[in-house]
Amino acid sequence: MHFLIRLAQVHEAFRRAELEAVATIAEVDLEIVSYNAESPFCIVSLANPAVATSLISQAFLPRAIYELWGSGSDYDALHKNIKSQTSDQWILYRDSSFRFSIDAFQGKRSTSQQRDIINSFSYLGFTGQIDMINPQQEFTIFEEWKFFPSPKSKPKELLPKRLFFGRHIADSRRSLVDKYDLKKRPYISTTSMDAELAMVTANLCLASPGKLIYDPFVGTGSFAIASAASGAYVFGSDIDGRSFKGKNSHGIEAGIGKNLHHYGLRNQHLDCWTSDLTNSPVRRIERGFLDAIICDPPYGVREGLRVLGAREGRSSEEVLIDGIASYKLDGFIAPRKPYAFTALLYDILVHAADMLVVGGRLVFWMPTANEDEGQHFDIPTHPNLTLLSCCVQPFNKWSRRLLTYEKIAQSGVASNEFSRPEPNQTISGTRADDLNPFRHSYFRGSKSKKVQSRTKSEG
Repeated sequence: MHFLIRLAQVHEAFRRAELEAVATIAEVDLEIVSYNAESPFCIVSLANPAVATSLISQAFLPRAIYELWGSGSDYDALHKNIKSQTSDQWILYRDSSFRFSIDAFQGKRSTSQQRDIINSFSYLGFTGQIDMINPQQEFTIFEEWKFFPSPKSKPKELLPKRLFFGRHIADSRRSLVDKYDLKKRPYISTTSMDAELAMVTANLCLASPGKLIYDPFVGTGSFAIASAASGAYVFGSDIDGRSFKGKNSHGIEAGIGKNLHHYGLRNQHLDCWTSDLTNSPVRRIERGFLDAIICDPPYGVREGLRVLGAREGRSSEEVLIDGIASYKLDGFIAPRKPYAFTALLYDILVHAADMLVVGGRLVFWMPTANEDEGQHFDIPTHPNLTLLSCCVQPFNKWSRRLLTYEKIAQSGVASNEFSRPEPNQTISGTRADDLNPFRHSYFRGSKSKKVQSRTKSEG
């Protein structure tokens, strides 16, 4: 059967990848018949309406799914297609309460035009009561219009370029985006991931009941919340432990714990600890134990990247205070040393190859300068990980990629045989720009923009 998925016209580069991921979560066979990133209408083939409901109930970027009754380039073609394909189904809904609506994408219809269009479907023979609030059946006419940047450039006699007609089957989880909005959380920071993108990221890592998901850069817990909301068990770590240390007078944890308690997800949260990928207490198990690793690692723009450890040339001897090792005292701040951007990417992939079960997923965000900025960053690879999707979110001078990998059967290449790219994390005594090509490109673009602005003002 063919179904129409009405997509939200946001994050277009992520929509197809999310649909394929939720199909994996729901364990359904999904065939994408027609998809265009510039259109909110996606045609898919699924076994039946129950399968369609199972699919859409996992997703955030679609709005709803409809049983497709017909399509055409104009209304004559649409009516003809409906009559030839679905006439045997009309009687099934003849006595049901119903309502009709029109969804005009990039177009507009007056009230009288809408009435005339809806009346043109009278041949369906529905005799049930019209109920605009809570109908048993909802039918929608979809119109896709050609885009014009200015209303003045739009021809007066313009008609839609594509038409669809469908019966509503089920809504997506999109309503939860508002529930988990950052503005409604008790604890956030300037780097907290947008709730909608966090939920999409969680879907790409196949977050679902019983899965074990780890965030090595947990921060304020955006991905932990999104994954826990899908039923997964979550835990994380961060080089800065202030976001998950301490409890209030009621015994409720501060930071991440407070957010999870706020949403009733505390039971899905296992623990958090202070560490980084190069100094992790998580030990490798031969076949792995994590179902997914999900993260948004630091980009090193506000401050240079750091890992735990003493700078090269500095003493690494244990410091005693009143006979007690300093690291055992309250308030101890572990020393940190410079960290290369390429080494960060390498360590994420190696950690995933070591810790994931076969079929487990690594999903993480990677910043990159736009191609016209003269700096290209290759997508990192690992012999035991296969890249499933690369979704790009563009900004002004830079973009960030959401990369999704799946661990494949061991290829015979051990992680310790996978060579670290240069420059490596042992480099010290250099500037942050030297260790982070993205940071260098980011600020080079900002500086050149200021110079151009100053030149124009002086001219």
